[in-house]
Amino acid sequence: MINITIPKPDVSITKQVDPEESNIYGFTDFHLITRELGGIFMFYNDNDELLFVGKARKLRPRIKKHFEDSVSPIKTHRDEVTKIDVCIVEDPVHREIYETYIINELKAKYNEDKVFFERLN
Repeated sequence: MINITIPKPDVSITKQVDPEESNIYGFTDFHLITRELGGIFMFYNDNDELLFVGKARKLRPRIKKHFEDSVSPIKTHRDEVTKIDVCIVEDPVHREIYETYIINELKAKYNEDKVFFERLN
C-alpha cells in the first residue's frame, strides 16, 4: 500500500472583508504566491470546507485565472472562496498524485473530474 501525506501549505492567504491595500478579488496577499514555481492549490470557504483543488506549473497566474476565466469550475462559486492554501510541488507527477488524492480524500466540493467517491447530491 502507498502512504500519501497531504503536504502542509507553504502559503495560506485569506480574503479581507474591507481591504485597505490594493487587492485581487479581496485577497491582499496574492504577492506571497510564487509566479515561477509549480504546485497545488486549495480553495476553502469560511467554514473551512474544501471547495476546489488544482495544480499548476506556475501557481499565481493559474490561481488568478480561476477568478477571471469563464470556463473555471468555480466560476459561479468565486464569492465562496475565503482562503487559498498553496503547496510548492515542482515534480509534475507528484502534483498529479497530490491533486487526485486530496480531491478524493477531502472530498473537494466543486472538482468534477478525478472524483472516485460517490457524490450524494
